[in-house]
Amino acid sequence: MPVLVEDEKDVVHNSKSSPRKNRLKSHSRGFSRWAGYLFIAPAIIYLAIFLLVPFARGIQLSFTDSVLVNPSGGSFVGIENYANLVTSARFWNSLGATLTYTATTVFFSMFVGTTTAILVNRKFRGRTIVRAILTFPYAMPSVAVTLVFIWIYNQSGGILNRTTGALGLGEVGWLTDPSFGMFSVVATTVWKVFPFVMLVMLAALQSVPEELFEAARVDGADSLSTFRSIVLPHLMPTIRVVALLMTIWSIRRFEIIFLLTGGGPVEKTNTLVINIYQRAFSEQQLGAAAAIAVLGLILSLAVTVVFFLAERRENVKEGTS
Repeated sequence: MPVLVEDEKDVVHNSKSSPRKNRLKSHSRGFSRWAGYLFIAPAIIYLAIFLLVPFARGIQLSFTDSVLVNPSGGSFVGIENYANLVTSARFWNSLGATLTYTATTVFFSMFVGTTTAILVNRKFRGRTIVRAILTFPYAMPSVAVTLVFIWIYNQSGGILNRTTGALGLGEVGWLTDPSFGMFSVVATTVWKVFPFVMLVMLAALQSVPEELFEAARVDGADSLSTFRSIVLPHLMPTIRVVALLMTIWSIRRFEIIFLLTGGGPVEKTNTLVINIYQRAFSEQQLGAAAAIAVLGLILSLAVTVVFFLAERRENVKEGTS
C-alpha cells in the first residue's frame, strides 16, 4: 500500500507539472517558428526602403510629366512618355547603342577572360605573380581606369596617336571620331572587366578532374580535342552564368562611357543609361528618364528570362541524354 501511495503522489505531481511543460514547449515552438522571420526582418526592411520604394516611385514617375526642380509637382500623363519614346529616333538609337556595346563587350570579355584563364592555368614559373598582376585592372576603380585611357586616347599627345604617327598613319580621334568611339569604349571596358571572367573561369578549370586530362593524353588526344571534349563541357555552365552577369552589368554601365565620350561622338555611344542621365539632369525631364529606366529594366528581365529558359532546356537535354 505505501508504494501505491507514492505512485499516486507521482501521478498527481506529474499531472500538475505537465501543463507547465506543455506551455513551455508551445512557447518554444512558437519562438522557433518566428525566429527565422525575426532574423531576416532587417534585410527585408532594408530592401523595402532602399529597393522596393524607389522602384515603385520610379514606375510612378514614368507616368507623370515631373521635372527635376519639382519632382512631386508633376501631373499624370498616362503612357504619353512611353509613346513619345517609341516614336523617338533618339530612343531607338540609344537602344541600338546599348545592344551593340553589350554584345561586343560581353563577347570580347568572355573570350579574353577565358583564354587568359586557360593560359594561366598551366604550370610555369612565376604563375602566381602573373595571376596577381592580371587582376589589377579589376581591382582598380573604374574612374581611375577611365582617366588612364583618356590619356592613352588623347588625340594630341596620347600614346596611341604617337604610335600611329610613328607608323605614318596619322592621328586618330579615338574619342571624337564616330568610327572609333564605340571601339574605344568597348576596349576600355574589356580591359577593366576581363579579370573577373578570368578568375571565375580559372576556378572552374581547377575543378575539372585531372584524371580526364590523363585519359586524354593516354588516348593521344591533341590540345584542341581535349579542350572541345573535356574543358568546354565543364566550363559551359559557368560560361552561361558569367555571360548573364556581364550582360546585365553592361546594360547598366555608366561611368566608363560617360567619362570617355559622354554619349558621343554623334550619339554613337549614347546608351540607355547615358540617355537617362541626359533626360533627368541635362533636360530635367524626370518622367521621360523614368520611362527609359523602366524599359531598360524590362530589357534586363527579358535577357534573364531567356537565359533561364535556355538553361532549363539544356538541363532537360542533359537529363534525357
